[in-house]
Amino acid sequence: MTKNLGPAAARRTFDEEVVLDAAAHVFRRHGFGGATVREVAQAAGMLPGSLHYRYPSKETLLLDLMERALNRLLALGRAAVEPARDPAERLRLGLGAHIEALLSGDDDFYVLLYDWRSLEGGAMQRMLRLRARYEGFWDDLLLDAARAGWARPGIDLELVRQFGFGAMNWVAQWRQENDPRTPGEIADAFWSYLAFGLLAEDKRRTFGQTAKKRKGGRR
Repeated sequence: MTKNLGPAAARRTFDEEVVLDAAAHVFRRHGFGGATVREVAQAAGMLPGSLHYRYPSKETLLLDLMERALNRLLALGRAAVEPARDPAERLRLGLGAHIEALLSGDDDFYVLLYDWRSLEGGAMQRMLRLRARYEGFWDDLLLDAARAGWARPGIDLELVRQFGFGAMNWVAQWRQENDPRTPGEIADAFWSYLAFGLLAEDKRRTFGQTAKKRKGGRR
């Protein structure tokens, strides 16, 4: 979803939100590698020199855009889980908020998904620290659920989070605009598979016993 940037001539002062909106639009349209600072300045209604004064490189612009996107994701997640007290329900609501945000068509989230690897060196390290804040939000949700007895003993919660992000973020790759399933329906299906598994209930015990035998045989 491209934000309405409005007529360039109407902007007389530096507006960081306008600049970041413009950068997200340009980076999404041309890719980070193909975009230029001049194009971002034009989309924001600024002179390139004025933009360069605040953002000396495309990388600094991208990093601020990444920070805004992650802060928005974190705010959406916190708002989604806030009404619930049950740890499992909080996980379900957070998962739904993440998937719906990625499928909203928002330029910020598109650039976050596809352009973060363009950062290098110190900028990449800062990006990873910012991402760790969002990951920490999910670690807390998972730990609360585990402490409340919702997770099987011995579950590696970090792996659960990594698997979860991999699956949720990939939805933005495979879902087409004509997909009849709404983002909410996709989120609910993912939660169902995550919470209840793939195997039919009467097959779980048999599979579990077989898995224990295989594990014992490898010792």
